[in-house]
Amino acid sequence: VQLQASGGGLVQAGGSLRLSCAASGRTSSSDVMGWFRQAPGKEREFLAALRWSDYRTYYVDFVKGRFIISRDNAKIAVYLQMNSLKSEDTAVYYCAAGPSKYGSSWYTGPYDYWGQGTQVTVSS
Repeated sequence: VQLQASGGGLVQAGGSLRLSCAASGRTSSSDVMGWFRQAPGKEREFLAALRWSDYRTYYVDFVKGRFIISRDNAKIAVYLQMNSLKSEDTAVYYCAAGPSKYGSSWYTGPYDYWGQGTQVTVSS
């Protein structure tokens, strides 16, 4: 599976961006698509996930109500709509893909495939 993330850029606080992640290759082996980010000097953190087979979604608490994960079946792409951006959202954003786990932990990985990252900078 190859993943190509795009859509990052510079935006003012309060603004919005939509990130895209285009998938190609043997995508049938990766039912879950996730978004992560890593800010300078910080560890990578998980943001949201979507499961292709039933469109189930999961968000971490600090992005609920601001970020929306969605998909385009025809393009085999996943999006992350980010609204009400804050300066602390500044980071490199990555998409990733992997198999689903059973039950309520379906989104926890492993994430076997990663995109190259796209920079999001939010100015205050």
